[in-house]
Amino acid sequence: MRNIITGFILILSITISVAQNTPCACCTEAHSEFDFWIGNWDVTLPNGAKAGENTIVKEHGGCVIKESWTSANGNFTGTSFNYYNTKTEQWEQLWLDVAGTILKLKGKRVNNQMILRSDAVLREDGTSQVQQITYTLNEDESIRQLWEVLQDEDSVSVLFDGLYKKKI
Repeated sequence: MRNIITGFILILSITISVAQNTPCACCTEAHSEFDFWIGNWDVTLPNGAKAGENTIVKEHGGCVIKESWTSANGNFTGTSFNYYNTKTEQWEQLWLDVAGTILKLKGKRVNNQMILRSDAVLREDGTSQVQQITYTLNEDESIRQLWEVLQDEDSVSVLFDGLYKKKI
């Protein structure tokens, strides 16, 4: 019995030692570029009406930023998974919601903005459009999320314009 306990303690000690000496795979500066979005947020529209609530957390050893959205009336929910892709050196987002929407975006942080875009979609008239979501960190620590449809780099419609303020 004493040998079993000693063996168990030895294995546990080795496991803890290896875990403590393993470098954090997602602890780079690039992996923290979107950390400004982490928090519990109340989200309003430009007219001041409540749009919903959003909870943004970092998971899986800091490798994933997970968004959990609920609209003001509670009927619309969605989740996004955001991660820094070290191979492409870009942020990627996968959005899924209760309506069955799937949106894939990628992009980079530029100054105080995280700018993510979809791949271009060719329309019947021969033009192409992309969806772009820009997260702007304001001086007061609030965040503006602007979701636009772009055609030839011009905004042709706004799908969402929300102001994020941290819950107290």
